[in-house]
Amino acid sequence: MESFALTRVEMSSLLLSLTGLSDRKPLNILQEAWAKFHREELQKGTSLPAFLSTNVPPILQKIIKGGHVKGFSLGEIASLGHLIEYSTLTVTAMQNWVKRDFKEYLGSPKEGKKYSVNQAALLFIIDDLKSALNFESIRQLFQLMFLKPDRDDDDLIEPAKLYYAYAGLFEEIKSNPSIQTQCKVDQVLHKEFSWKEDTSLKNSIDRVINRLTHLSRAQRESVRNMLLIATISVQTCYFQSLARQYFNAALFLDF
Repeated sequence: MESFALTRVEMSSLLLSLTGLSDRKPLNILQEAWAKFHREELQKGTSLPAFLSTNVPPILQKIIKGGHVKGFSLGEIASLGHLIEYSTLTVTAMQNWVKRDFKEYLGSPKEGKKYSVNQAALLFIIDDLKSALNFESIRQLFQLMFLKPDRDDDDLIEPAKLYYAYAGLFEEIKSNPSIQTQCKVDQVLHKEFSWKEDTSLKNSIDRVINRLTHLSRAQRESVRNMLLIATISVQTCYFQSLARQYFNAALFLDF
């Protein structure tokens, strides 16, 4: 069966919608995400058999049926993580993060026996960052973003909003030929690509930063750097995924 797939923007939009921080309904986000891969079937009126051949995990079935979802089990978060492009999230890894590596930031489930939307977003963020950084470096970034781990009201930016912000930046890079071309040229010339000098990308980051009016100048700069690091880390996830695909193809096609 075909797998249900979501970009990070779609997943982060879904998380924000579930918290009531978005005007869009969770079902509409899922419908649009599925429809973009099945435009031909929708035009031909064959969308029903196409959807019936799509593997929809139980947590999405609950959302589709209009179930109120305030929290997730680690299994449900892993199930959502498997839908995200280039993600390698596993239950085992999350158990280690919750119990040991990031215990102070994740803590215990905040929605009864389940983890909150922000806790789920934080797990997705860790999964992205670990492609480029070690755990100690990630913890240092979290110290800048979330200040006192035992409190949520002092976060410079909520995890779900942070996830949505850098997911949008990554989508802009994918859809902006000028940024992609500049990256490729600089890679060939062995030059460092200056993300801050790209006008469109800088403007996108500025739009996020300018909304954080309650933060000091230094704190806004910390958020800016976090967005850049996270966006580059997602690109790293993409290249790692691409390398694995080529490796698997090389082995499989070795007749």
